[in-house]
Amino acid sequence: MSELENELLNIVGLNELKVQLRKWAKGMLLDERRRALGLKVGARRPPHMAFLGNPGTGKTMVARILGKLLHMVGILPTDKVTEVQRTDLVGEFVGHTGPKTRRKIQEAEGGILFVDEAYRLIPMQKADDRDYGLEALEEIMSVMDSGKIVVIFAGYSEPMKRVIASNEGFCRRVTKFFHFSDFNSEELAKILHIKMNHQTEESLLYGFKLHGSCSVDAIARLIEKETTEKQRKEMNGGLVDPMLVNARENLDLRLDFNCINADELRTITLEDLEAGIKLLTP
Repeated sequence: MSELENELLNIVGLNELKVQLRKWAKGMLLDERRRALGLKVGARRPPHMAFLGNPGTGKTMVARILGKLLHMVGILPTDKVTEVQRTDLVGEFVGHTGPKTRRKIQEAEGGILFVDEAYRLIPMQKADDRDYGLEALEEIMSVMDSGKIVVIFAGYSEPMKRVIASNEGFCRRVTKFFHFSDFNSEELAKILHIKMNHQTEESLLYGFKLHGSCSVDAIARLIEKETTEKQRKEMNGGLVDPMLVNARENLDLRLDFNCINADELRTITLEDLEAGIKLLTP
C-alpha cells in the first residue's frame, strides 16, 4: 500500500479516483489473505472506465499511472497502456475497420486500451452519411467481457454522451465514470513542482531545480496574476511545460556567459518563471 500511496502523490486532485484505487488495492490484499486462510473467493473483474474532462486535465497521464497501479495491485498482468485515437482504429473503406481495431485490441491485451477523444468514433453526422467509427466501438465492446483488457474511454464530457448513447451495452460494461475538473492556480503550481521533481534524462529540464523562493504558494500567485481564467481553462496542465521551457531560456539569457557557479547555472528562479509565463500571454 505504501508504494501505491507514493504513486498517488503524483496525481493532483481527483480524490474520487484515488479513493477507488485504494479500494481496489486493499481488496486485492484482503483477497490474498482470504485465500491464505483457505477461503474460496471469486476473481475480480477488470474495471472499465470513462475519463471525462477538458484537454490538459491529466487524463492521459493518469491512465499511464493507472496502468502501473492496476498491475501493482494484481488486477492486470502487465502495466502497459496502449493509447489510440480514431485514426488508429477506423479504416477508410468497408472491411478495414474491424481488422485494424482488433490489432490494437490484441496489442493492448493484459493492460489498458486508452481510447482518447473517444467521441470522435461517433461523429455528429447526417443519417445518410457512412461512418465506420461505430464498428470500431462495437469491436471494442465485444472484448470488454473477456477479462483480458481494461478499456478507458476519454474525452470532453458533453460529446462523450454520444458515445454512451450509441451502444446500449456501454453503461453495463463501463461502470466507473471519473470527471477531470479544470485545474486552479494552486493545482497548476503543484503540477509544476511534481514535474520538476520527476524529470527524465530526455527532458529539457533534466538537471535543473527550482530556487527556494519558488514555493507552491508563490508560483500559484504568479499563475493567478499573469494568466486569465479563460487561459487556464483552455490550457490546464498544458500551461506548465511551455512555461518551464521558457523559464529555462530566460535563465540562459539572464546568466553571464562567464558564470562558473554550478548552482546558479542550474537554478530556475521565480523571475525566470515570471518571464516564462508572460510569453504565454497573447
